[in-house]
Amino acid sequence: MSLASRTETSPWALFVPKLVTVLGEGYGPKEFRHDFIAGLTVAIVALPLAMALAIASGATPDKGIITAVVAGFLISALGGSRFQIGGPTGAFVVVVFNVIAKHGYDGLVLATLMAGLMLIAAGLFRVGTFIKYMPQPVITGFTAGIAVIIASSQIKDFFGLAVENVPAEFFPKLEVLGLALPSLHLGTLGVGAGALAVILLLRRYRPSWPGFLIAVVLASVAVWLFQISTDTIGSRFVGLEPSFALPAFPEVSFARITELFPSAFTIAFLAGVESLLSALVADSMTGRRHRSNCELVAQGVANCASALVGGLPATGAIARTATNIRSGAKSPIAGILHAVFLLAFMLVAWPLTAYIPLAALAAVLVVVAWNMSEIDRFRNLMKAPFGDRMVLLITFGLTVVVDLTVAIEVGVMLAAVLFMHRMSEAVEVQAHLKLIDEDVSDDAPRGDVDPFGEHELPPGVVASFINGPFFFGVAMRLGEVLDRTGPVSKVFILSLRDVPLVDGSGASAILTLLERCHRNGTQVIISGVQAQPKKVLTDMGMFDDPHVMVVADFDTALAKSRELVA
Repeated sequence: MSLASRTETSPWALFVPKLVTVLGEGYGPKEFRHDFIAGLTVAIVALPLAMALAIASGATPDKGIITAVVAGFLISALGGSRFQIGGPTGAFVVVVFNVIAKHGYDGLVLATLMAGLMLIAAGLFRVGTFIKYMPQPVITGFTAGIAVIIASSQIKDFFGLAVENVPAEFFPKLEVLGLALPSLHLGTLGVGAGALAVILLLRRYRPSWPGFLIAVVLASVAVWLFQISTDTIGSRFVGLEPSFALPAFPEVSFARITELFPSAFTIAFLAGVESLLSALVADSMTGRRHRSNCELVAQGVANCASALVGGLPATGAIARTATNIRSGAKSPIAGILHAVFLLAFMLVAWPLTAYIPLAALAAVLVVVAWNMSEIDRFRNLMKAPFGDRMVLLITFGLTVVVDLTVAIEVGVMLAAVLFMHRMSEAVEVQAHLKLIDEDVSDDAPRGDVDPFGEHELPPGVVASFINGPFFFGVAMRLGEVLDRTGPVSKVFILSLRDVPLVDGSGASAILTLLERCHRNGTQVIISGVQAQPKKVLTDMGMFDDPHVMVVADFDTALAKSRELVA
């Protein structure tokens, strides 16, 4: 019996790291070569990001790389996803900066340790099953708000403004930066603008090249060659030497724990949500399935370890995970190698970081902020029903103006109230879908049921039926439909005849499905759309896609599918 089959029979099978599963399936030199190249590629992408995010968080750049090495290694080694890449991310910048400003760096260490323990407990109690069902307007609202805060925090270094103390609050910060505009340093602005131009041009014409690293290297060479007077890592952080030595353990008392609890909870919440979103993205790109609760436990262990070496909070990074997959990764060993490569850089080439201009790292973070903003998704959700738009805008506004913790709490509460209101309007509808989808093992049978058993589907045609309100609680399951169909189909029929209402998250899930079918060359036929879903989907532009056909009922859809296949 193989190692993989033995672990699947254990009650703890869903907590077995994917690394163990992969090694049990068989791992050889061919897979290692793919993982080696992918790990090196991701390390090249992660290097400037880790330093830039650490500086934006109010820490020193070495803390970012230490976090990427320690947490990145453990997330890949112990996690429930084959492709997850862990490390510091933009989502933590706001909360980390605030914790350091209010409670000092030892306060951050204790908050990160507490967050790690919360994540471990959440995984063991299988809370990961529920975290996956976060409403999209809340997620988009707070990530877009974080993006605005990150971008505004880089104005000083990008323009070289002479400001000693920049307020943490958004509007006072803009006021202080506006008053400091006359001190703009042209040399610094030139370095920042040049680095930003390089990143954007490479993304446009050479998207496979490591634009962040190339821009930072070219900016560093330009500053050294032309003796441009601008702040660098070496000038701002004089004599900085990275170290994995254990810091002095912070003071632990009931009062201190109570004081840091809201920040620790926010860190744990962000780590849990972002890591599982990243794992879902990896699943959609590869057709694999992650173990959500195993992933939460790994995130918790990684954050505890990062805190013990003085690092920052860490989670799964969506962009780096996607890069890992596109680079040909086959297993978690790619993520482990990415941490090893970053460690090698720290040991061998760390003195070179002294020449990196802060304006170039600011340019990197401006692009990161733009990517985080998900402006297309934000714009699309602004066409959703009124309630979803309000949740989106309130969460966004509270994140920017008040506090991230408050924004998440209020956003989730409003989404829950909105959901209850919508369900009360559709109380006569009985949904046969299982709303909470438990983790399943890799070898578990799919248990597919064809709701169209009375119809004979032509070869190459797949049909799916949604029964009941299609809201954020079940929207995440729609992506699994294509995973269950096996080979790519020619025609996909989606019946909405028993869907009385659709919210913004449900519409976004349908849009994601349509985009995936479009990439696969699959014609989509939507049948039996009721009035409310039809209005929402029309307003959000779902029916403008030439690959989507809307018909009155399933019989018509079946007839059309036969014509298309023939």
